[in-house]
Amino acid sequence: MKDLHRILNEITQLTTRIETDYPELYRSLDENPMTLPVSKHPHMDKVVMQEYLQSLKQLLEHYIDEHKAEKS
Repeated sequence: MKDLHRILNEITQLTTRIETDYPELYRSLDENPMTLPVSKHPHMDKVVMQEYLQSLKQLLEHYIDEHKAEKS
């Protein structure tokens, strides 16, 4: 359970960083309450959340790399 809590904290910190430092990227995440699962018990375990965290990290890394290349 502590691992899941740590992952959720990392997701929160990363999305807050994206929202603050890269608002144009944050808008493209398209995350809002309307996109949350509607089923009563969606499958959201540690593995799923870890994969989501990794995808956010990759998205941010790719975005930063692209913008560094554009400025060069």
